[in-house]
Amino acid sequence: MQWTVLIVRLPADPSRHRVAVWRELRRIGALLLGQGVWAIPATPAFTAGLDRAVKLAERGDGEVVLLDAAGRDETNAARLEGLFTAARQAEWAEFLADCGKYEAELDKETRTRKFTLAELDEEEQSLDRLRRWYRDIKVRTKELLVPAWLARPPLGRRGQPR
Repeated sequence: MQWTVLIVRLPADPSRHRVAVWRELRRIGALLLGQGVWAIPATPAFTAGLDRAVKLAERGDGEVVLLDAAGRDETNAARLEGLFTAARQAEWAEFLADCGKYEAELDKETRTRKFTLAELDEEEQSLDRLRRWYRDIKVRTKELLVPAWLARPPLGRRGQPR
């Protein structure tokens, strides 16, 4: 697998630029390799997020170096893929835990018959957030061909995206 390695340097102040770049790279699923060094698969699914991160760094008077990379040998290639896959597995686990919390909340509201407009609006916002998160991690997972058990859609009982 081919990778894009980003080396990002930003001024210490103001910190908002570093935080914005960090958040964008985390959002797209980039793998932090070391201080200011990130890796993402060199596939179209990551291009838009990579471009956003570069622009954010440049707005903060930072420097970004982009490198094409691959493991030096099979062992190193497998290690990098393993790190990325582990990060995706952790992300899926977190997502599935949040889905469980959402369903538990719906069960609680149903038991107590608390169907106020505000409560329904809050639950709808939570479901929308889970749907967006699902779409994002599904794309990252598909790019890596992570085992099928990770790619199964959650939220089946009540409402989508299953």
